[in-house]
Amino acid sequence: MTKPRVETVTIPEFRIDSGSVLFDVRVAWSVLGEIEPGGGNVALVFHSLTGGPADLGGFFPEAVGPGRPVDTGRWAVVCPNLLGSCYGTTWREAGETSGRIAVTTRDMARLAGLFLDALFIPRVAVATGGSLGGMVALEWAATFPERSKAVVVFAAPAAHTAWGIGWNHIQRLAVERLGAEGLALARMIGMLTYRTPDELETRFGRKAGTGDPFAIQSYLKRHGEKLVARFDTKSYLTLLDAMDSHDVGRGRGGISRALGAFRGRLTGVGIPGDVLYGPADVKRWTRRAGAAYREVRSLRGHDGFLLETERVGDLIAGELAPVVAPARRRIAGLRG
Repeated sequence: MTKPRVETVTIPEFRIDSGSVLFDVRVAWSVLGEIEPGGGNVALVFHSLTGGPADLGGFFPEAVGPGRPVDTGRWAVVCPNLLGSCYGTTWREAGETSGRIAVTTRDMARLAGLFLDALFIPRVAVATGGSLGGMVALEWAATFPERSKAVVVFAAPAAHTAWGIGWNHIQRLAVERLGAEGLALARMIGMLTYRTPDELETRFGRKAGTGDPFAIQSYLKRHGEKLVARFDTKSYLTLLDAMDSHDVGRGRGGISRALGAFRGRLTGVGIPGDVLYGPADVKRWTRRAGAAYREVRSLRGHDGFLLETERVGDLIAGELAPVVAPARRRIAGLRG
C-alpha cells in the first residue's frame, strides 16, 4: 500500500462529555487518494486501540490502492487520529498540554464531525472501523445519522461488555503499577484476547522460543517490547477508559433507538472464534438496530478484521459499489 499523506486540522475549541473544554485541538489525519469537493468519495476509517493515521490504522492495507477493492483512483481513504491517541492529535486544557483526559467514544465521533466540517465534507460514502474503531463508527452512526451513506462495523459491541471491561481492568492495573513494563505486560494480555487458542497452538505448540523455554513466550514478549517502543502509557490508559465508557444507547433511549435513527446502510461484522467481542455481541445490536449482519471467518480471531484483508476489503468495496463518486478534483490547502 502507498504511504498516505499525514496532515493536521485545528479545532479551536471542543467540549467533551466530562464537561472539560479542550482548546487548539490539532487533529492529525491521513488520506490515501484524492478527496473530491463535498467528500462524496471518502471512506472514513476509525482506527483501533493502538492504530494510527500513518498506516490508516492498519486497517485492510492490502485492499487499498489503485485497482484494488478500495480503488484510490476513485475513493479517498481518510483516517483521523482518535482523541486521546498518541499519534499526532494534541490539545490544550486550562493551560496544560495534552494530558490524560476522560474521553469517550462519543467525543471521538463528535470530534470527527468537526474535523470533517473543517474540510468542508458534509457527508461521506462510508464510515468504518474495527474494535475500538468500530465502537466509534457506531457512535458516528448515532451522532450523525445522515452524514454517511453506509457504516460498516467490525468486531465491536454497541456497549462495552463485562468481559471486555474485565480484560481492560487487568491491563490498566498493569500499566498504572508498572509503567512501561506494565504496558508491555498489557500488550501480552491483549494479544491473548486478539488471537485464538487454535491459531496459537497451530503456530507455536510446544516449540522452543528465542531465549525462552517456549515460542509463545518469545512471541508475546516481542509484541510487548514493540508496543513500548511506539506507544504511550498515558494514551493507552485514556483509550482503555474510553472503551469501558462506550454505550451507544446512553442518553438516547437505548441501543435500538440510537442506531435506528441512522439513515444509511448499517452493517455489523462478526468473526467466529473472536474471544473478545464474538459474533453474539455483534448480532445482539444488529438485531436491535435492524442492521445487516455479515461474517469474516478467520482462524486468527479478533484480529481477523486487521488480517483478513481480502474479505474485509470486499465488504468495504461492496458498500462503496452503489455510490457514484464525482469526477476527480483535488481539495488543496487543508492543513491546519
